[in-house]
Amino acid sequence: MAPGSETATYAALKLYIDNWRWQGVPFYLRSGKALTEKTSEIVIQFRHPPHFLFPLPPGGEIEQNMISICLQPDEGIHQRFEVKTPDTLSETRSVNMEFHYRDAFGPNAIPEAYERLLLDALQGDASLFTRSDGIENSWRVIEPFLQGWAGSHAPALGFYEPGSWGPSAANDFLAADRRRWLRGCAHESEDLVTI
Repeated sequence: MAPGSETATYAALKLYIDNWRWQGVPFYLRSGKALTEKTSEIVIQFRHPPHFLFPLPPGGEIEQNMISICLQPDEGIHQRFEVKTPDTLSETRSVNMEFHYRDAFGPNAIPEAYERLLLDALQGDASLFTRSDGIENSWRVIEPFLQGWAGSHAPALGFYEPGSWGPSAANDFLAADRRRWLRGCAHESEDLVTI
Protein backbone atom coordinates (compact mmCIF):
# COMPACT_ATOMS: atom_id res chain seq x y z
CA MET A 1 0.00 0.00 0.00
CA ALA A 2 1.16 3.48 -0.77
CA PRO A 3 1.98 5.64 2.26
CA GLY A 4 -1.01 7.80 3.19
CA SER A 5 -3.40 5.74 1.07
CA GLU A 6 -7.01 5.77 2.22
CA THR A 7 -8.17 2.97 -0.05
CA ALA A 8 -10.33 0.62 2.01
CA THR A 9 -8.69 -2.81 2.23
CA TYR A 10 -10.36 -4.24 5.36
CA ALA A 11 -13.92 -4.54 6.64
CA ALA A 12 -15.49 -6.03 9.77
CA LEU A 13 -19.28 -6.27 10.05
CA LYS A 14 -21.95 -7.58 12.38
CA LEU A 15 -25.10 -8.63 10.57
CA TYR A 16 -28.39 -10.28 11.55
CA ILE A 17 -30.80 -12.37 9.51
CA ASP A 18 -34.34 -11.18 9.98
CA ASN A 19 -36.26 -14.46 10.40
CA TRP A 20 -37.44 -16.63 13.30
CA ARG A 21 -34.68 -19.23 13.00
CA TRP A 22 -31.77 -16.79 13.30
CA GLN A 23 -33.42 -14.14 15.46
CA GLY A 24 -30.85 -12.53 17.75
CA VAL A 25 -27.89 -14.52 16.33
CA PRO A 26 -25.05 -12.20 15.30
CA PHE A 27 -23.00 -12.99 12.19
CA TYR A 28 -19.53 -11.43 12.29
CA LEU A 29 -17.77 -11.07 8.96
CA ARG A 30 -14.34 -9.74 8.14
CA SER A 31 -12.16 -9.58 5.10
CA GLY A 32 -8.94 -7.82 4.30
CA LYS A 33 -5.88 -7.61 2.11
CA ALA A 34 -2.23 -8.11 3.11
CA LEU A 35 -3.14 -9.93 6.34
CA THR A 36 -0.95 -12.37 8.27
CA GLU A 37 -2.06 -15.22 6.05
CA LYS A 38 -4.58 -15.87 3.32
CA THR A 39 -7.39 -17.97 4.72
CA SER A 40 -11.13 -18.37 4.23
CA GLU A 41 -13.15 -20.12 6.90
CA ILE A 42 -16.51 -20.13 8.63
CA VAL A 43 -16.44 -20.56 12.41
CA ILE A 44 -19.69 -21.49 14.14
CA GLN A 45 -19.52 -21.07 17.90
CA PHE A 46 -22.44 -22.65 19.74
CA ARG A 47 -24.20 -21.03 22.65
CA HIS A 48 -23.94 -22.49 26.13
CA PRO A 49 -26.93 -24.73 26.86
CA PRO A 50 -29.53 -23.35 29.29
CA HIS A 51 -28.56 -26.05 31.83
CA PHE A 52 -25.57 -28.35 32.31
CA LEU A 53 -25.68 -32.09 32.93
CA PHE A 54 -22.73 -31.87 35.32
CA PRO A 55 -21.80 -29.34 38.00
CA LEU A 56 -19.69 -26.50 36.66
CA PRO A 57 -15.93 -26.80 37.25
CA PRO A 58 -14.25 -24.62 39.90
CA GLY A 59 -13.65 -21.80 37.40
CA GLY A 60 -17.34 -21.83 36.52
CA GLU A 61 -16.82 -21.85 32.75
CA ILE A 62 -17.04 -24.50 30.07
CA GLU A 63 -15.67 -23.82 26.60
CA GLN A 64 -18.28 -23.42 23.90
CA ASN A 65 -18.47 -26.09 21.21
CA MET A 66 -17.35 -24.99 17.77
CA ILE A 67 -17.36 -26.16 14.14
CA SER A 68 -14.99 -24.61 11.60
CA ILE A 69 -15.54 -25.06 7.89
CA CYS A 70 -12.17 -24.58 6.20
CA LEU A 71 -12.66 -23.22 2.67
CA GLN A 72 -9.14 -22.22 1.60
CA PRO A 73 -6.26 -22.90 1.44
CA ASP A 74 -6.61 -26.16 3.43
CA GLU A 75 -10.12 -27.43 2.75
CA GLY A 76 -11.72 -29.45 5.53
CA ILE A 77 -13.76 -29.38 8.72
CA HIS A 78 -12.72 -29.01 12.36
CA GLN A 79 -14.90 -29.60 15.37
CA ARG A 80 -14.01 -28.71 18.95
CA PHE A 81 -16.27 -29.89 21.74
CA GLU A 82 -16.23 -30.48 25.46
CA VAL A 83 -16.18 -33.99 26.91
CA LYS A 84 -16.36 -35.11 30.51
CA THR A 85 -13.03 -36.40 31.76
CA PRO A 86 -13.44 -40.06 32.76
CA ASP A 87 -13.62 -40.85 36.48
CA THR A 88 -14.23 -37.23 37.57
CA LEU A 89 -17.32 -35.55 38.96
CA SER A 90 -17.51 -32.61 36.57
CA GLU A 91 -14.14 -31.99 34.96
CA THR A 92 -14.32 -31.42 31.21
CA ARG A 93 -11.75 -31.02 28.48
CA SER A 94 -11.85 -29.68 24.94
CA VAL A 95 -11.17 -32.29 22.26
CA ASN A 96 -10.79 -31.89 18.51
CA MET A 97 -11.91 -33.80 15.47
CA GLU A 98 -10.62 -32.73 12.09
CA PHE A 99 -10.79 -33.72 8.45
CA HIS A 100 -8.65 -32.31 5.64
CA TYR A 101 -9.07 -33.22 2.00
CA ARG A 102 -5.32 -33.25 1.40
CA ASP A 103 -4.79 -35.80 4.19
CA ALA A 104 -7.53 -38.11 2.92
CA PHE A 105 -7.13 -37.73 -0.84
CA GLY A 106 -3.63 -36.34 -1.41
CA PRO A 107 -2.23 -32.85 -1.91
CA ASN A 108 -3.56 -32.44 -5.47
CA ALA A 109 -7.10 -33.75 -4.89
CA ILE A 110 -8.73 -30.31 -5.09
CA PRO A 111 -7.77 -27.99 -7.97
CA GLU A 112 -6.81 -24.40 -7.31
CA ALA A 113 -9.81 -22.04 -7.10
CA TYR A 114 -9.40 -20.29 -10.46
CA GLU A 115 -8.36 -23.53 -12.15
CA ARG A 116 -11.73 -25.03 -11.21
CA LEU A 117 -13.72 -21.90 -12.12
CA LEU A 118 -12.04 -21.57 -15.52
CA LEU A 119 -12.66 -25.24 -16.31
CA ASP A 120 -16.31 -24.93 -15.25
CA ALA A 121 -16.72 -21.79 -17.37
CA LEU A 122 -15.29 -23.58 -20.41
CA GLN A 123 -17.65 -26.52 -19.81
CA GLY A 124 -20.68 -24.28 -19.22
CA ASP A 125 -21.13 -25.46 -15.62
CA ALA A 126 -22.47 -22.52 -13.57
CA SER A 127 -22.92 -24.42 -10.28
CA LEU A 128 -20.01 -22.62 -8.56
CA PHE A 129 -20.92 -19.18 -9.88
CA THR A 130 -23.11 -16.71 -8.02
CA ARG A 131 -26.48 -16.13 -9.67
CA SER A 132 -27.47 -12.59 -10.63
CA ASP A 133 -30.11 -12.35 -7.86
CA GLY A 134 -27.42 -13.27 -5.30
CA ILE A 135 -25.12 -10.56 -6.65
CA GLU A 136 -27.95 -8.01 -6.54
CA ASN A 137 -28.76 -8.96 -2.92
CA SER A 138 -25.09 -8.63 -1.97
CA TRP A 139 -24.99 -5.13 -3.40
CA ARG A 140 -28.28 -4.30 -1.65
CA VAL A 141 -26.60 -5.15 1.69
CA ILE A 142 -23.25 -3.49 0.97
CA GLU A 143 -24.42 -0.31 -0.82
CA PRO A 144 -25.58 1.49 2.39
CA PHE A 145 -22.14 0.91 3.92
CA LEU A 146 -20.40 2.36 0.86
CA GLN A 147 -22.71 5.37 0.87
CA GLY A 148 -22.09 5.87 4.59
CA TRP A 149 -18.32 5.83 4.13
CA ALA A 150 -18.59 8.34 1.28
CA GLY A 151 -20.68 10.72 3.40
CA SER A 152 -19.43 13.67 5.43
CA HIS A 153 -20.19 11.93 8.78
CA ALA A 154 -18.19 8.78 8.04
CA PRO A 155 -16.04 7.50 10.91
CA ALA A 156 -12.28 7.69 10.55
CA LEU A 157 -10.59 4.79 8.79
CA GLY A 158 -8.72 2.30 10.94
CA PHE A 159 -5.19 1.62 9.73
CA TYR A 160 -3.17 -1.58 10.09
CA GLU A 161 0.25 -2.86 9.25
CA PRO A 162 0.56 -5.26 6.33
CA GLY A 163 1.19 -8.74 7.71
CA SER A 164 -1.04 -8.20 10.77
CA TRP A 165 -4.61 -9.45 11.30
CA GLY A 166 -6.06 -6.00 10.64
CA PRO A 167 -6.75 -2.83 12.58
CA SER A 168 -7.04 -2.95 16.35
CA ALA A 169 -10.46 -1.34 15.97
CA ALA A 170 -11.72 -4.69 14.60
CA ASN A 171 -10.72 -6.39 17.87
CA ASP A 172 -12.36 -3.58 19.87
CA PHE A 173 -15.48 -4.01 17.74
CA LEU A 174 -15.87 -7.63 18.89
CA ALA A 175 -14.70 -6.93 22.44
CA ALA A 176 -17.67 -4.57 22.82
CA ASP A 177 -19.86 -7.71 22.49
CA ARG A 178 -17.54 -9.69 24.80
CA ARG A 179 -16.30 -11.74 21.82
CA ARG A 180 -13.04 -12.25 19.98
CA TRP A 181 -12.03 -13.30 16.48
CA LEU A 182 -11.34 -17.03 16.24
CA ARG A 183 -9.57 -19.20 13.72
CA GLY A 184 -10.63 -22.81 13.97
CA CYS A 185 -8.87 -24.26 10.93
CA ALA A 186 -5.40 -24.71 12.40
CA HIS A 187 -4.03 -27.98 11.01
CA GLU A 188 -2.54 -31.00 12.77
CA SER A 189 -3.62 -30.41 16.36
CA GLU A 190 -2.52 -26.78 16.52
CA ASP A 191 -4.45 -24.98 19.20
CA LEU A 192 -7.44 -22.76 18.47
CA VAL A 193 -6.11 -19.38 17.45
CA THR A 194 -7.51 -16.22 18.98
CA ILE A 195 -6.79 -13.18 16.88
